[in-house]
Order: sequence, then structure tokens, then C-alpha cells
Amino acid sequence: MSRLFAAAAVSLLAASSAALAAGDAENGRTLFKKCQVCHKIGDGATNAVGPLLTGVVGRKSGTVEGYSYSASNKNAGEQGLIWTEENLDKYLPDPSAFLKQFLTDKGKPELFAGNSKMPFKVTEASDRADLIAYLKTFSK
Repeated sequence: MSRLFAAAAVSLLAASSAALAAGDAENGRTLFKKCQVCHKIGDGATNAVGPLLTGVVGRKSGTVEGYSYSASNKNAGEQGLIWTEENLDKYLPDPSAFLKQFLTDKGKPELFAGNSKMPFKVTEASDRADLIAYLKTFSK
């Protein structure tokens, strides 16, 4: 039974990685229009309601100059949260739940100081993959 579970987990992980790798940046650009209410990206972008997202892939959480992050987001960065493709994929469906889990996994649940400021959730895996592919076009 445990071998079957392990095989299923490996298959799910491979499918998740493949979905991220196969993201459509052009569709992500279209999807990002919803995000632009709060976030800006590209040359000359500045913070808005949310932090600018230029360079977000590979950046430490809570570190954009001049943006006032939620305590949980800032604490997660201090505990080593880097916005990898995988972490963004886990964050976007439920930002607050992800931050709480990240801090708990780091042994610091007391650092979860309430919800993320981001109320928007991206629940569809294909939409997340496309958005992440788009964000990657603005990252090193």
C-alpha cells in the first residue's frame, strides 16, 4: 500500500512540475490583467496596492523596497521563503494558508501574524502555470 501511495505522490509531483514547465506566458499576460488592479510589472513599475512583481521569481518574500508587507509575508521571508515557481504555485491558491503552513513547517507558527494582504486566489492549476510563466519573463 505504501508503495502505491509513494508512486502516486511521485506522479502527482511530476505532473505539477510538468504543468509549471508547460505554462503559456502569453495566456499568463492576459490573466495578469486581473492582477494589475493591485500589482505592476515591467520597466518602470512601482509598488501599488501590492508590491511590484518585476523580478518576483527567485526573490525573497517580503523584500521589495518601499512596500509595507503583512507581518506574515515579511516573517516568511526572514525564515527563508524564496518565490520559486513551486512556491508561487502553492501560494496562489490560498496565500494566507500557504504562509501559515510555511511558518509552521519552519517551526515558527507563532510568526504567523494574520492573513496575507492578498485576497485574490488563483485556484486553477493551468492558470497558475500560465501566470508563473508570464512572471518568469520579468525575472532573471
